[in-house]
Amino acid sequence: MLPVSVSTLEPNADSKPLITAQTLLTRLSTSLRLALSHCRPWTDFFDRTAFAKPASFSDATSRLRKNFSYFRANYLTILTAVLAFSLITHPFSLIILLSLIAAWLFLYALRPSELPLVIWGRTYSDIEKLAILVVLTVVVIFFTSVGSLLISGIMMGIAIVCAHGAFRMSEDLFLDEQEPFGLGLFSFVSAAASSAAANAAAPVIVSRV
Repeated sequence: MLPVSVSTLEPNADSKPLITAQTLLTRLSTSLRLALSHCRPWTDFFDRTAFAKPASFSDATSRLRKNFSYFRANYLTILTAVLAFSLITHPFSLIILLSLIAAWLFLYALRPSELPLVIWGRTYSDIEKLAILVVLTVVVIFFTSVGSLLISGIMMGIAIVCAHGAFRMSEDLFLDEQEPFGLGLFSFVSAAASSAAANAAAPVIVSRV
C-alpha cells in the first residue's frame, strides 16, 4: 500500500468557498462588457472619409499619438481580436496556453493559503508553487510554438494599430475625460486574487485579535 496523505481543513465559520468556474466566467463577461463600453463608435473608427496619407513622418507620429489617446479602447479590442484569431487557428497552442493559465489561476492566484497543495504526500509552499509555475511558463513560452505565435499575433496587431493611427486624420477628434478602464479582460484575475487573499488573511486576523 502506498502512503497517501489527505489534507483536511478545520471547519471555520469565517472561511469562504473557493471561487468556482461559474464565478470566473461571470467576472470575465462583466470585464468584457466593461472594456467594450469604453470603445469609441466604430463608425468613427472606420470612417473612410477621414483617411489620408500623412504629409511627413512627424505628421504620422502626431496622428498616431492623438488617435491612440482617442481610440485606445478600440485599439486594445483589435489587438485582442487579432491575438485571439491567431490562437484559434492553432488549436494545439491554444490548449497549451489555456492549460498554463488554468494552472496559474487554480494553483496560485485563486488558491487560498489555508488550502495546501499536496502531491504524492508532499506539501508544496507558495514559494515552491510560484517557482514551479515560473519555470513551466518559461518552458511553454520559449520552447513551444506558443511564444512565437503570441509574438507574431501581437506584432500583427501593433502593425494594424500603427497603420490606422498614421493614416486616420485626427483633426475632427476631441479628447474628453474618460474613466480608466484598467486591463479590461484581465481585471477579473486581480480582483479574484485579492478576494482570495482577503479570505485567507481573515482567519489569521481574527485569531490574533
